[in-house]
Amino acid sequence: MAAGEAEGSAAEPEPEQEQEPAAEKPRSFKDLGVTDVLCEACDQLGWKVPTKIQIEAIPVALQGRDVIGLAETGSGKTGAFALPILQALLETPQRLFALVLTPTRELAFQISEQFEALGSSIGVQSTVIVGGIDTMSQALALAKKPHVIIATPGRLVDHLENTKGFNLRALKFLVMDEADRILNMDFETEVDKILKVIPRDRKTFLFSATMTKKVQKLQRAALKNPVKCAVSSKYQTVEKLQQYYIFIPSKFKDSYLVYILNELAGNSFMIFCSTCNNTQRTALLLRNLGFTAIPLHGQMSQNKRLGSLNKFKAKARSILLATDVASRGLDIPHVDVVINFDIPTHSKDYIHRVGRTARAGRSGKSITFVTQYDVELFQRIEHLIGKKLPAFPMQEEEVMMLTERVAEAQRFARMELREQGEKKRSRNDDDDTEEAIGVRNKVAGGKKKKRKA
Repeated sequence: MAAGEAEGSAAEPEPEQEQEPAAEKPRSFKDLGVTDVLCEACDQLGWKVPTKIQIEAIPVALQGRDVIGLAETGSGKTGAFALPILQALLETPQRLFALVLTPTRELAFQISEQFEALGSSIGVQSTVIVGGIDTMSQALALAKKPHVIIATPGRLVDHLENTKGFNLRALKFLVMDEADRILNMDFETEVDKILKVIPRDRKTFLFSATMTKKVQKLQRAALKNPVKCAVSSKYQTVEKLQQYYIFIPSKFKDSYLVYILNELAGNSFMIFCSTCNNTQRTALLLRNLGFTAIPLHGQMSQNKRLGSLNKFKAKARSILLATDVASRGLDIPHVDVVINFDIPTHSKDYIHRVGRTARAGRSGKSITFVTQYDVELFQRIEHLIGKKLPAFPMQEEEVMMLTERVAEAQRFARMELREQGEKKRSRNDDDDTEEAIGVRNKVAGGKKKKRKA
C-alpha cells in the first residue's frame, strides 16, 4: 500500500534531523540540487536559505519521486513544488507541462505570481483558471498553451468539458496544494474527473497542512510510492506568536472589538468573521467609527476581492475583515494582530487563521473572542494546540464607555447593509462598501462629530 511505503521511505530522514551536524545541513538552494539560473531567481526574490519543507521536499522531487508534503502554513510550500517543476521544464521544455490545483482564487493568483517571478528569466508562462472571471478570455489563454496552469477544480473541469481543443493529455506534473481544504470544500468529484483525464505517467506532489482520511484516500488514488516530507506532524502555532483570549458577553462584541483596535492602534489587523454578511456589517460599522477597514469574502466579485487584498498589502488600509476564504495560504507579510471575532467552528482553522501573523520569523499577536456560546469550541482549540491561553488585559469600564457610540454606528451599518441589498437587487452588483456612503451622507447630517473615532 502506497501509504505504508510512504511512511517507510519518509522514516529515514527523521533521525538525522534530530542530531544533524551543522556542517552537513544544506546551506543554499544549490546544495539541494537546484540549477544555477533558478538559484539566481531565488536570490532575486530574497530567498536566501531554503525553509525546512524545501530542504526535505526539493531533493526528493528532483530525483523524480512523488511527494507528500505536510507543513504548517507559511512554511514555503510553493517554492518546494515550483522549483522542481521549473527545473524539469528547463530540461524538457513543453507546453501544458504542469497543473496546480488550489482551493481558493486568491491562492491561485499568489502561486501564479511565484511561478512568474521564479521563471521570469527562463520565459515561463502561467495561466490562472478560477471562477468569477470571464470564461472566454480564459479559453483564449488556454489556447496559447501556457507551461503552467494554476486552477481551482470547478472551473478547470468546466474548461475540460466545454473548451474545444483543450486537454491535459501531455501533462507531466500535478500539484494539489492545500489538499485537505480542496477536499473539505467538496471538490472530490471534480478532482476525480481531473485525475481521469490526465496521464497516469506523471509526477504528483500533494501538499497539505493536515493529514485527514480524505487526503489519505486521495494519496492512495493519485500517488505512486510517494515520499512523505513532514515538517511538523503535531498541530502547532508559531513560537513567536503571542496568543490571547477575551471572555465577553455576546451582545458587547462590537464594543470590545473597537476597544482592542483603539488599544493596539498603529498595528495592522486581520479580523476573521464566520459569515460574509457579518464581515460586511463589521466593516461598515468600523468605517462609521473612522477606521480604515476593508472586507474580503466570497460574495464579492473577483476584482473587488483582489482590490481589497492589494489595498491591504500596500498598507492603504490597516484592517482587513475576512471570512475563512483568507485564512490559508495568503501571504500578507505585515499582519501584526489576528482577531478571531467569531471563533472558528473547526479547531484546525484556528491554526490557519493565526498563521496569518508571526510569519517568516516575525512576532505577532492573536486575540480570540469567546462568548458564553463559544466555551466548548474554545476548549477544543486549547486542547488541539496543547496550551492554555492567557486572557488579554482589559479595562471593562473603558469598553462600556464606548457602547453608545458603537450602538449608533451599528444602526448606520444596518441601514447601509439594507441599502446595499436593495442596490444589489436592482443593479445585481456587489459592493465593496468603499463607495457605500450614500446612507451616511443622507442620514448623518450634523452627527459627524459623534461618529469620529
